[in-house]
Amino acid sequence: MAAGGRDERGARNVDDRRTVADGVRLAVRALVYAVLGGAALLTVATVVSVLGPVLALDLYTPPVAAWWTVFTAVVVQGVPFLLLGTVVSAAIGAFVPERAFSRLLPRNQVLAVPVAGAAGVVLPGCECASVPVAGSLMRRGVAPAAALAFLLSAPAINPVVLVATSIAFPGQPAMVAARLLASLTAAVVMGWLWVRFGKDEWLRLPKSPTAPGASSYGWTGFVSGLRHDFLHAGGFLVVGAGAAAAFNVAVPRSVLDVFTDSAWLSVLLLAVLAVVLCVCSEADAFVAASLSGFSPTARLAFMVVGPMVDLKLIALQTGTFGRAFAVRFASVTWVVAVASSVLVGWWLL
Repeated sequence: MAAGGRDERGARNVDDRRTVADGVRLAVRALVYAVLGGAALLTVATVVSVLGPVLALDLYTPPVAAWWTVFTAVVVQGVPFLLLGTVVSAAIGAFVPERAFSRLLPRNQVLAVPVAGAAGVVLPGCECASVPVAGSLMRRGVAPAAALAFLLSAPAINPVVLVATSIAFPGQPAMVAARLLASLTAAVVMGWLWVRFGKDEWLRLPKSPTAPGASSYGWTGFVSGLRHDFLHAGGFLVVGAGAAAAFNVAVPRSVLDVFTDSAWLSVLLLAVLAVVLCVCSEADAFVAASLSGFSPTARLAFMVVGPMVDLKLIALQTGTFGRAFAVRFASVTWVVAVASSVLVGWWLL
């Protein structure tokens, strides 16, 4: 009996050591995938940014060189934050138990939406990161309305963005407060609109990236989720960047200058430009500050709309949640974000 007990304890110890060793190997492998994957994409984008303009000049097509420049800028800005988002998404799916979300968020969706929107302040990332994280939250049982409120607020009200805004607009704390209030209001309103009018058939809930029969928890689930989300969302980031670059090249600046004389048209113009320029939320305040010919409210609309609706974000949402969702959600979000910007701008600016 004693010998049998010792054998069982020894077998358990061996199994425990093997489990720890497997966990360490998977952790190292996940880190290698993340670092090498991000480095590879950045390298490709950098090489393309160097060779693309050279090739364009050789072909005597300056517009092509401009397209490569804008395309590369969008991709290089987006990849690090997309990588951050996929790492957070994979970690949530693999290590955070479902009961944690049920404890943190109120069961009533109407109350859960503002809580989730306010929670966006804790993620220092851009819109590229928010989409995979929101998808992971939905997979973990979070109500879509709350996850969508987080998706919209996280890129717009996190501390990095607010600090960048204060630096871009020195001595104008009202602009920082206006951005925070207008962005949070738009995110919460969109969450409530989904509670009231959203339909399940519009939203294709993201499936678990693990293979059938494989565990979605622990390091195995983390590696599988990271690989799936990063490769899947990265393709749509490239598509959105290409569309943004095409608009920048196709629309002449003389057309844009026509709108600066009208307060209402200038708001609408910058709200449209925010969609097509795809400027990262950490940098859009500096772009807005440079648009000195436009009113403060118009520049506020640029900063509120951009992190919520742009071409690369629409492409990412299409790949994650489906085209039916992305078309409806992006259209309504644009209207709500513009309205929120106008109201807050009229009040504070």
